Amino acid sequence: MMAGAYVETLRGLLAPTIAALPSGVSVEIKHFFSGAAAFANRRICISLTTIGLAMKLPEDARARLMEEGAKPLRYFPKAPIKKHYAVLPEALAGDPERCRFWARQSIDYALTLPAPKRKK
Repeated sequence: MMAGAYVETLRGLLAPTIAALPSGVSVEIKHFFSGAAAFANRRICISLTTIGLAMKLPEDARARLMEEGAKPLRYFPKAPIKKHYAVLPEALAGDPERCRFWARQSIDYALTLPAPKRKK
């Protein structure tokens, strides 16, 4: 899949979740390496790459997902694990209702984190 296809796929997947967000929360979906990523008020929270659909979540939510077959996020075999992310198992990623639930959890969690510093 080309990067543009990842952007469109992630846009379609997140459209119902984004539509239900309160005013003041904006989600931007952009190219991210060879895939796509969603940013809630400039904070990265979800990525879709060749690795799969990954969501940034608090520890308890990640633990629940790991029990359902989620995996830690690692972009390359020897790269460090991205400790705040879980890669959803295919069965869950293919379930639109459950995917929307976890996407909202990820967006809500990202909004609790400090905003990224502006580059000068």
